[in-house]
Amino acid sequence: MEQNEEYTVIKPMSSLLQLNLKDVWRYRDLMMMYVKRNIVTVYKQTILGPLWLIVQPVLTTIMFMFVFGNLAGLSTDGIPGALFYFSGIILWNYFSQCLTGTSGVFINNQGVFGKVYFPRLVVPMATTISNLIQFCIQFCVFLVIYVYYYVTMEVPITPNVYAFLLPVLVLLCAGLSLGFGIVFSSLTTKYRDLVFLLQFGVQLWMYATPVIYPLNSIPVDKQWIFQLNPMTSIIETFKYGALGVGVFSWGALLYSAIFMFFLLFVGIIIFNRIEKSFMDTV
Repeated sequence: MEQNEEYTVIKPMSSLLQLNLKDVWRYRDLMMMYVKRNIVTVYKQTILGPLWLIVQPVLTTIMFMFVFGNLAGLSTDGIPGALFYFSGIILWNYFSQCLTGTSGVFINNQGVFGKVYFPRLVVPMATTISNLIQFCIQFCVFLVIYVYYYVTMEVPITPNVYAFLLPVLVLLCAGLSLGFGIVFSSLTTKYRDLVFLLQFGVQLWMYATPVIYPLNSIPVDKQWIFQLNPMTSIIETFKYGALGVGVFSWGALLYSAIFMFFLLFVGIIIFNRIEKSFMDTV
């Protein structure tokens, strides 16, 4: 009798640029499981549960209104503080949460990675998707605040066609956070100090991004320094499109896109290289 047996051959990738997206698609069910886990475990055994997705940005906005609006007197370009700060917070939160979530891929999953084979990119991509769901919920809260101020017409809010760039802006945030995250996750397998550096650096990074202040409040001759930050044009474009205030530049947005693709290019090379031997260093 003839027996037909199927074998699965697992071998290292031959190219550092190989994404192996076909395998990632094959393991899409596993990715969805990670997405569900990321959402459920964060708020497990909490009283408010998923309501924290709304409470956190709202409390942050209130704190910004009191500290930076009332005490420091920073400009909001004539836009109500609640609307101005919240518009920056939701995009920044998505970027920072994806970055910190993907930066610990190898360390946090070393037990699973050492026993079972599956495309390692599944984990950071699942983090990006799960945080996208959280972003959508927070964006709905932003729309409620936006409609309130727009209907009451207490201030002249003038949205424009650039608001439709939001999907592009979210994609840029996802790409930047994924790129930075996989670079840090690869390096932290050997240099654990980077974990603490990242946590501290993300907090400082926000102050170098026009989340709590408009870019045009910076002297014109120094604005280019802040625009070296790839997140600057993303935040400013969203505020310009949704609120009608801010600084918009196709060149700055193109710079962020080029920066993102280059970062992903470098990140993939480092990730694929570390993936082959990370169990020897963690």
